[in-house]
Amino acid sequence: MNSQTAGRATVWISGTTPPVVKVDAPAGSRERFGDTHAQAAGILKAIETQLVSQGLTMKDVVYLRAYLVADKAKEAKIDVAGWNAAYSEAFGTTANPTKPARSTVGVAALVNADFLVEVEAFAAFPAP
Repeated sequence: MNSQTAGRATVWISGTTPPVVKVDAPAGSRERFGDTHAQAAGILKAIETQLVSQGLTMKDVVYLRAYLVADKAKEAKIDVAGWNAAYSEAFGTTANPTKPARSTVGVAALVNADFLVEVEAFAAFPAP
């Protein structure tokens, strides 16, 4: 915690994984969960929903940790650009100028072989 969040209540959202974006796509197909950008955008929407249920918004996020897996469709490289694009749609915008601290970690695998991204978010309630 930094001096701006010290003494404030926080919400930790752990291990958010991508939603299915195409339910009729076969299990194991790329279309089911999408590419890194689609997965990350879906995850950030899910995090936003969780925050709203706690009375917070994406403006209250102070830190994100993203775990990325190499994408076979992208020369087996981690698609950092896809993650950054999704991040830039949710943060540092006119609607949400907040740019929380973040870490991006490359990992060998996630719990589901079709997942390319998993995100943890930490938010702080506004100062009284």
